Amino acid sequence: MNMVVKFKTNPIKEDYIIGSQVLGVGINGKVVECRRINDGEKFALKVLRDVPKARREVELHYEASRHPHIVRIFEVYENTYNNVECLFVVMECMEGGELFTRIQERSNDAFTEREAANIMYSICSAIAYLHGLNIAHRDIKPENLLYTDPSNHAILKLTDFGFSKRLDDGTEKPLETPCYTPYYVAPEVLSSKKYDKSCDVWSAGIIAYILLCGYPPFYSHHGLPISPGMKKRIRAGQYNFVGPEWDRVSEAAKDLIRKCLKTDPAERSSINDIMCHKWITHYNKIPETPLETTKVLQEQRLQWPEVQEEMEKALASMRVDEVHIKSLNDAKNTLLAKRMKSSGHTK
Repeated sequence: MNMVVKFKTNPIKEDYIIGSQVLGVGINGKVVECRRINDGEKFALKVLRDVPKARREVELHYEASRHPHIVRIFEVYENTYNNVECLFVVMECMEGGELFTRIQERSNDAFTEREAANIMYSICSAIAYLHGLNIAHRDIKPENLLYTDPSNHAILKLTDFGFSKRLDDGTEKPLETPCYTPYYVAPEVLSSKKYDKSCDVWSAGIIAYILLCGYPPFYSHHGLPISPGMKKRIRAGQYNFVGPEWDRVSEAAKDLIRKCLKTDPAERSSINDIMCHKWITHYNKIPETPLETTKVLQEQRLQWPEVQEEMEKALASMRVDEVHIKSLNDAKNTLLAKRMKSSGHTK
């Protein structure tokens, strides 16, 4: 049974104290801190202009938010703010940081393949739940994967449904509007072909690749967020497992990536097939092989945010109704340039 949002119409300030600290910026609005007046509990508050697209985002996210690996929405208010009709979305406050920031900031203990498999289980279970609801997220990326708290027992959850869309088994046309974040985009999204939920599986494969080595399989050689050459390599599926970072990674992990990164969506594994893959089903039994991921990310401690910022600039320059990415001539990708030079990759 679908969960339906009940929009509250009383002023949110009757129930919550809204803070000034910005916790993040999504596709369609910013997220700030707020506290519930009656008990002082802290939440994240997403502020959206009340337009049909924002309502769809909230409705899809709310419907999916009962899953343990999807950020939960508690309440939604319809209010006017500065003479603008807005939606105020009260969500759980994710205080544990983003996925790769968390890995990057580890101290002495090595990040292991078993941990990578655990993380991928969490991500894929969220995607499988969405796909079971006929919802495509369409923006699976590290910045949308947050931990509940700083502890070792924190739970990883998916958020930001700004690009999400429901597919109703033929009653609605397939996804045609190209919406994507560079580095995580599936080949079919780059073309005029129609695409479906399998673009989320591709993005999961990209994240698995980075988890296991510390850098993405596809990138621009010229520092642009997405260059013609990068598009060509994505469409051709030109990536490899070359370099010392891959020497100790299991064949099962590489096999999962290959199944996710099939360039033809018809050949790509479904999310249910991925959930049945031995690397996912036995995620708690995967060898605790130390990976180079933390070291690679720490080598570029200052540069990794540049990659994220570059992606966000490209995202901000897009119009959702038609694909349009501005050329960012001043963008520099020092992280990936250094990786190419140091490892001798010729992708």
